[in-house]
Amino acid sequence: MSADSLALTRKNVGEDIRKLAEEHLQHDLTNSDRETLESAASKVGTHITIGSLIGLGLGVFLAFRIRSSRTKMFNAFRTVEKPTHVKFADGREEAIPDISPLMKPSTLGDVATYFFFSAGGVFLGGETGLLTGSGSASRTITKDPETRARIESAFRRFRADVLRKEADAIDDKRSLSDMLGF
Repeated sequence: MSADSLALTRKNVGEDIRKLAEEHLQHDLTNSDRETLESAASKVGTHITIGSLIGLGLGVFLAFRIRSSRTKMFNAFRTVEKPTHVKFADGREEAIPDISPLMKPSTLGDVATYFFFSAGGVFLGGETGLLTGSGSASRTITKDPETRARIESAFRRFRADVLRKEADAIDDKRSLSDMLGF
């Protein structure tokens, strides 16, 4: 699992692509367009952070609930009278081993429960935050039709330049992943 699997830790693309995007931001957009894009980007980051924190809290809460349920079940199992022998039809009697110590909740199990529930919560919360943040950012960008048109035009020109760079990389037989910085 790479660090890019979680929305909270995703990295930017390669340095060449970042420089190209900066050029398009400076030349194709006005100051208000750049501010709109920065506002939209900060909304995505805020939503991801808040979603990850909420997911972490939910994961810890659920892990606590699971652990306490497991402890209650163990205590109930330990206090219940259990059979000690099995009597077969031929009269033979076999002892049943006491498995109570094997059922006891362990520290390792508690650590694993808290870790996996917390990690799952961060993942789900971060991805949910990414979705809600993307929607919020989209609404921010599309609020003004003129700004939207300029941003879309700049993005189309940026994508065309990226595709030209990728085609040049293929023609030069360079590794595409080297050019994109992956």
